[in-house]
Amino acid sequence: MNPRTQRFDITGPAGRMQVLRDTPEGTPRGVAVLAHPHPLFGGTMDNKVVQTLARAAVQSGWIALRFNFRGVGTSEGEHDDGVGEAADMLSLIEQLAPHDALVLGGFSFGAYVTASVLGKLWTTRDIQRIVLVGTATSRFEVPQLPRDSHDRTLVIHGEQDDTVPLASTLDWARPQSLPVTVVPGVEHFFHGQLTLLKSLVLRHLR
Repeated sequence: MNPRTQRFDITGPAGRMQVLRDTPEGTPRGVAVLAHPHPLFGGTMDNKVVQTLARAAVQSGWIALRFNFRGVGTSEGEHDDGVGEAADMLSLIEQLAPHDALVLGGFSFGAYVTASVLGKLWTTRDIQRIVLVGTATSRFEVPQLPRDSHDRTLVIHGEQDDTVPLASTLDWARPQSLPVTVVPGVEHFFHGQLTLLKSLVLRHLR
């Protein structure tokens, strides 16, 4: 992604876990941990939406950590419907960002995992921002977000998402009175609109 990108492995709950770290210039504000889409449908840490989130984080002064969930690439283990994947994300945070301010973000299945991790860390960690893109609300029981996290949360969804219907995310958000930013004419993978996605995330992180 840039000359400051590092590829390395750590040991997660299921064994080896592949990690990418992108570092901003100057003193980092903290660490952004970003989760990728569904492993059984081609989701990896190199997904274009996840790369876009990482670029926005780095430009906003955050170290960006992407990682392959268990069973993806050379990360060891098997897909675990989000339970083991949340453990992967928590382990990575504990090892690589044990005391840092955090941004938590994810795309699709990764947004579902991020919401689960947020609930576990909200009262014990300094979580500055949350970014959920194309949250897989029609496919998983995405937990409600802590009420006092709403001001720090950006939920983005494409109007014409054919993988996760917008209506399902609005149904999830409505009982929480959680705002959703709808991008008109955009489908699940934000084809042709990644620059717009990046600008929305930059605005939120800054």
